[in-house]
Amino acid sequence: MTVPTPEIEKRDLAREYRRLLRGAEHSKSPEDRKRIRKAWELAVEAHKDMRRRSGEAYIFHPVAVARICSEEMGLDTTSIVCSLLHDTVEDTWVTLDDIERIFGKRERVIIDGLTKISGIFDAAQSAQAENFRKMLLSLSNDIRVILIKIADRLHNMRTLDSMKREKQLKIAGETDFMYAPLAHRLGLYAIKSELEDLSLRYRQPEQYAEIEQKLRKTKAVRTRFINSFAAPIKEALDKEGLKFSIKGRPKSIASIWNKMQKQRVSFEDIYDIFAIRIILDTPPEQEKSDAWRTYSVVTDFYPPNPDRLRDWISIPKANGYESLHTTVMSPTGKWVEVQIRSERMDELAEKGYAAHWRYKGQRADNRLDQWIGQIREVIEGGEDSALEFVDELKLDLFNEEVYVFTPNGDLIVLGKGATALDFAFRVHTQVGQKCIGAKVNKKLVPIGHVLQSGDQVEILTSRKQKPKEDWVNMVATASARSKIRAALREDRQKLAAEGKSALRKQFKTLGIDFIQANIEALTHRVRLDSPAEMFVRLADGRLVLDEFPHHEVRGGRLHFIRKAAEPAPDKESETPVAQSPKKGEALVLGVDKQSLDYTMAACCRPIPGDDVFGFVTVSGGIKIHRSACPNATQLLSKYGYRVLKARWAGQKERSESRATATILFSGVDDIGLVNHISGIISADMSVDMRKVSFETNAGSFEGRIEVVVNDTEHLGELLDRLRDVPGVSTVDRLED
Repeated sequence: MTVPTPEIEKRDLAREYRRLLRGAEHSKSPEDRKRIRKAWELAVEAHKDMRRRSGEAYIFHPVAVARICSEEMGLDTTSIVCSLLHDTVEDTWVTLDDIERIFGKRERVIIDGLTKISGIFDAAQSAQAENFRKMLLSLSNDIRVILIKIADRLHNMRTLDSMKREKQLKIAGETDFMYAPLAHRLGLYAIKSELEDLSLRYRQPEQYAEIEQKLRKTKAVRTRFINSFAAPIKEALDKEGLKFSIKGRPKSIASIWNKMQKQRVSFEDIYDIFAIRIILDTPPEQEKSDAWRTYSVVTDFYPPNPDRLRDWISIPKANGYESLHTTVMSPTGKWVEVQIRSERMDELAEKGYAAHWRYKGQRADNRLDQWIGQIREVIEGGEDSALEFVDELKLDLFNEEVYVFTPNGDLIVLGKGATALDFAFRVHTQVGQKCIGAKVNKKLVPIGHVLQSGDQVEILTSRKQKPKEDWVNMVATASARSKIRAALREDRQKLAAEGKSALRKQFKTLGIDFIQANIEALTHRVRLDSPAEMFVRLADGRLVLDEFPHHEVRGGRLHFIRKAAEPAPDKESETPVAQSPKKGEALVLGVDKQSLDYTMAACCRPIPGDDVFGFVTVSGGIKIHRSACPNATQLLSKYGYRVLKARWAGQKERSESRATATILFSGVDDIGLVNHISGIISADMSVDMRKVSFETNAGSFEGRIEVVVNDTEHLGELLDRLRDVPGVSTVDRLED
């Protein structure tokens, strides 16, 4: 860790402050500059003795966050002030009262929302999930809380190199799980893409570097293609008298990686590595007509794919995104995505709702207000678990959308997969609770019917209907699920009150005092988790207590007599039981004399050489997962406190145990191809095969082989040999 001299640090700090002022385009007045200066001086004083893990003065972090808010989001003076002070209340002597006295109530509200929850968290909870919930509680008061928090996370991700590996994995997992979807939902496309890319860079560094290198190598080819493709379009648009610019933009690395995994194709097989964007300089009243004029020009030269037309100008996405997308066939036989939008739409697409301040000087349109209202409903639904809350909310963050209509023709936007029951709860809570069915396009359907864009929906209700347990699995939106659970809890509370009253009467008849000790003794006897559960079962008839076996009453106290040894209740411990290495030490894998109990996770089946981490399970010891495991993001973001460092033993100390891996093939079917592949595996490479399966279809084949290898180097050599086989087009290790 290198610490710069005070003179250099002072000079760098002054330079950063000047950059902050230059980038604050909406804070040019003397009053704005005075407020920023006051916040700057307070932040510098409060953080003067603090340093980041990289060694630099801590004050550089809040300054960087403030610059992201002003330059990359276009936020106002209040946002810059709160960015500079966002860590002062949590980490320094500055209090919320100080903030309110010096700056005002609005700044206090925002910084309070940004301040992490202090105190001790339940062992089964994620502190980060609690922080996330608290942050969203402030959303309805001021959306700048969320925007500043996203900027804070973005800078942390940009400077993650100085952190330890296990910390990098935890923060990257949280980012991918919570912050990238939130940025997406707020329309912060550029920031969302960067958060996903940075998360992938730390979770799967080799794959990230490989795609980055291929994008760099193919940049010149893409540039020539874009210039050739755009040339006739430019000439025609000039004749139309339109002002415009054309640029090509590659997909984010994370987006390319996700598509490779989802479609199981190589980098070279993805046709939409980049999109061509046509940005029109046109007044708002002509945006729509000029976009369609441009579409007509593009399709005059290149035939469009009719299934790939997306009109988000007529009906913008819920996050405010507006654009006209089409996919056309180029002269070289490649599909090319073309995006057509105005300059205003382009800025909104990059900076989302944050950019509305640039155009309106106020909060974004009513669709944002509607979404904030839905979040408030989820929060007020009273979910007991912060993790459950995050899971529910995440349903609405990263979901595609369907557009449906009421009988009167009003448009309602729901997440993809939403059902008639989701629609009913979106109309009104009471309509949802009384829903018995629906008419979709005049045809009767059940409440679990999945809606499609363009459907017209009429809800049927009955006064006798009430929410049921299985409704929770019939809905796809967080707000509907939250409302259903709230109604179920209310019914449960009524049942519990009835059961408690009935037990009180029974205790009185038997001469038993109705006190907590007696209630808990009975709860333990009937092997239930809580007295509330016992009360509910007594009320709904699932538990009948005509008499208490093997009991006696002494002085009003209830005592049960054990006739013989009874087995303990079959219930898992609520806290992890596996022994962990000492703090700072890594779990060493592949050594015979290993004192800690661990097993390889079945979901990703690590082999020696894989980048891995340990996870302490509730009752199954320690599970070893690959950092590329499909479950890694969720485990690292939700349960970071249960993650252990793990590394493979060196070759000398490693035991002779070997590991299994599954290889996927595809290619052109040919006589003797299977024998050729199996010969390389078993004869040339001396690798054992456990399972083999091949399927052929219309001249192509797909195969799957489970092999036993020493480590990732051994597996890599095998994959390289198989890729050289004539007729084989793809060879990959199965990721999950």
